[in-house]
Amino acid sequence: MTAYFVRRVLLIIPTFIGITLLVFTITRFVPGGPVERMLAQMQAMGGEGGSSGGGSSSGSDVGSNALSPDQIKELEAYYGFDKPVFISYVLWLKKVVSLDLGTSTRYSEPVWDTIKERFPVSTFYGISTLILVYLICIPLGIIKAIKHNSIVDNLSSIFVFIGYAIPNYVVGIAVIYLFASYFEFFPMGGFVGDEFEDLSTWEQFKDLLHHAVLPLISYVAGSFAVMTILMKNSMMDNLAADYVRTAMAKGLSFNRAVVRHAMRNSLIPIATSFGNNISVLISGSFLIEFIFNIDGMGLLGYESIVERDYPIVMGILVISSILFMVGNILSDICVAIVDPRVQFK
Repeated sequence: MTAYFVRRVLLIIPTFIGITLLVFTITRFVPGGPVERMLAQMQAMGGEGGSSGGGSSSGSDVGSNALSPDQIKELEAYYGFDKPVFISYVLWLKKVVSLDLGTSTRYSEPVWDTIKERFPVSTFYGISTLILVYLICIPLGIIKAIKHNSIVDNLSSIFVFIGYAIPNYVVGIAVIYLFASYFEFFPMGGFVGDEFEDLSTWEQFKDLLHHAVLPLISYVAGSFAVMTILMKNSMMDNLAADYVRTAMAKGLSFNRAVVRHAMRNSLIPIATSFGNNISVLISGSFLIEFIFNIDGMGLLGYESIVERDYPIVMGILVISSILFMVGNILSDICVAIVDPRVQFK
């Protein structure tokens, strides 16, 4: 088993290079990069100057010739666009190996410092969502399997299929309109209130939960349906297995057969997806954080893509891709813990 996990760890290196090289190449050919955006802004400023000058054409001439070719080349060199793609990637990779993710073109500060400020927010929502999903899905899936085709199963299936059919960002928009705009039970968005620093510890905790209710509903709605159905189907398969019927035939009660035998084997499919949740746990959700204006990793990534802040885009990609690959290895470990029959060779 040790040799298997060593190989899996070593495979992280070529996989990481493949992912980052592909995205790095795309950022070099997508129009509207930092150089183009700066030139467009300067041309727009020049155009405004021309329109305010009583019809003079000198302003527009300044806008169209805001920078000389030599200055444009210096700007491209500053942003690292003056070299071929592969050479630029190698230089960027050397910095990443030395734990330097570069400097943000939007914030003009180290990428790691910018990302680090958003970690606590996304981690809070990620851990809370993970706990809520498992606390809801596992018991609900077991109940639905035991009471298959009952009223409880049929009624809960309505909510499960609604959650499966509707994307989580649509749920976010719906709960904002209903509970924040119409009934005004919860705030429209944000991680905490404006007066958070002036509150006591207990009031800060309540303010944090008050702001977190609607985003957590949106997060949970996007994943609980699949996990619940997965748990139910796995439990039903194990309840119908010969080893469960044999245990009950030997005098073991149905509840003990479920807890001691069926439930542990039913957790195997759930364990396979546990490690994959780590990347979402840290990186957050682009759309949900954008909808609720939560200043986390998701919103940072969304704004960086829109603003073409490629150093931050690549920095988030580095962190999320490593977490995802490590999560796959953790999933294998979870399966080995839950199912002792698994032998990795």
